[in-house]
Amino acid sequence: MEITLTPKAEKFIGRMIRFNGGTPAHGFRLVVSPGGCSGLSSEFTVEAAPFEGDQIIEANGLRLFLPAESRILLD
Repeated sequence: MEITLTPKAEKFIGRMIRFNGGTPAHGFRLVVSPGGCSGLSSEFTVEAAPFEGDQIIEANGLRLFLPAESRILLD
C-alpha cells in the first residue's frame, strides 16, 4: 500500500507524536472503520510500537501504523 502525506499532514503527525511524549521511534496509528456520516470513521493514537498485524509505513521520518482492517478500507 502506498500513502502520500501532504506537508500539512506531516506537520500534524509530527506535532501529535511530540505532544504525546513520543520519540522518533513512536508511530501514528490510524484506525479506519465503517460508520460516520461519510461511511467511514477514523481514530488515531500515538503508539510506542505497532500492534500485531499492523503494517508500518515510513514517510519522511514519520512512522504510520495501519491495522489490516484499515488497509482494506483505505485501499
